[in-house]
Amino acid sequence: MSHKNKFYVSIFTLWLFTISGIFGILSSHSEWFLGLTPLNLGLYFLLILWNLKKHSLKFFLACLIPFSFGFVSEFLGANYGLIFGSYNYGENLGYKIGGVPIMICVNWIVLTIITSDISCYFHRNIFVRSLLAAFMMVLLDIVIEVSAPRFDFWEFENGIVPIQNYVGWLFVSFLSHVGFQQFHFETHKKFSIHVFIAISIFFLTFLIV
Repeated sequence: MSHKNKFYVSIFTLWLFTISGIFGILSSHSEWFLGLTPLNLGLYFLLILWNLKKHSLKFFLACLIPFSFGFVSEFLGANYGLIFGSYNYGENLGYKIGGVPIMICVNWIVLTIITSDISCYFHRNIFVRSLLAAFMMVLLDIVIEVSAPRFDFWEFENGIVPIQNYVGWLFVSFLSHVGFQQFHFETHKKFSIHVFIAISIFFLTFLIV
């Protein structure tokens, strides 16, 4: 299949799952749809992978950076209240190691890739791009935090998200990007924009519904 056709199939699949997920969670079968969250996160990563111009070991090594940063920081947060504050994960993100769902680390990869791709449109300097991308990740986190307890993703102590969480996200995201963006490979930047918009619309919907 040509790269162009892969892109169109990916866009259709992405939006099909996003729109279906929104209506599914709003329906009487919300618990079933929320249980599919790990599938959705895995799908985002697989579609990004499918749209790579060229597959290489370098890509997977780069992905290990946000995966590792994500796991370590989430482990410290979920178990010791460090970096992001004190919180616990629910059941809808799937299998956990040390209290951290593996799919949340995949989510770190996905968010790092798509925000890295978008930041490339604004600046060439790696540190400026990394900072811009980190800010985008924080903005997404602000939106996601509102629905996280409702969806049984995670919940902070006393139900209050501390400022420390957002500062931690900015710091860890920036470090992840500085490492990740040292690697050079061709991702499909237009598809990354669609993923960013789809995630934003999904969670923004539940801010008003």
